Amino acid sequence: MENSLYQLAEIQISYKPKFKATERPQIDSSNSAYDILMSNWDLNKIELIEEFKILLLNRRNRVLGIVNISQGGMAGTIADPKVIFAVALKACASGIILSHSHPSGESSPSEEDIKLTRKLSEVGKLLDLKVFDHIIVCPDRYFSFLDEGMM
Repeated sequence: MENSLYQLAEIQISYKPKFKATERPQIDSSNSAYDILMSNWDLNKIELIEEFKILLLNRRNRVLGIVNISQGGMAGTIADPKVIFAVALKACASGIILSHSHPSGESSPSEEDIKLTRKLSEVGKLLDLKVFDHIIVCPDRYFSFLDEGMM
């Protein structure tokens, strides 16, 4: 058999940061994470549609980037674990902070939010990629799973 019988794509991984590590913001609390998230959230949509984003962190909790995972409707959005961890692994993140908005303005987590957080934390453990927190954002407040002892 000839080797040319199978045409396969070559996969390469690269990482090209645009900033020095010391220039990146450092997360030292849920409040600093919330501030960074809100500065990157479209405030014209926060009370209209639910969005899911992740903060990618290096070993010193400096932000490598923020990634928009999904947008949904007023009642929910999809947070696909494969997408979340594929992005985090490609960026060589050491940890992530999960975040999503509640258009209702009510920051308390739903049962689905709690189940998703547990599931993603378990996947993170398997990949040696720490899920530090899950922050539910609203325009004037937030809920931190870590601060509430749920992580």
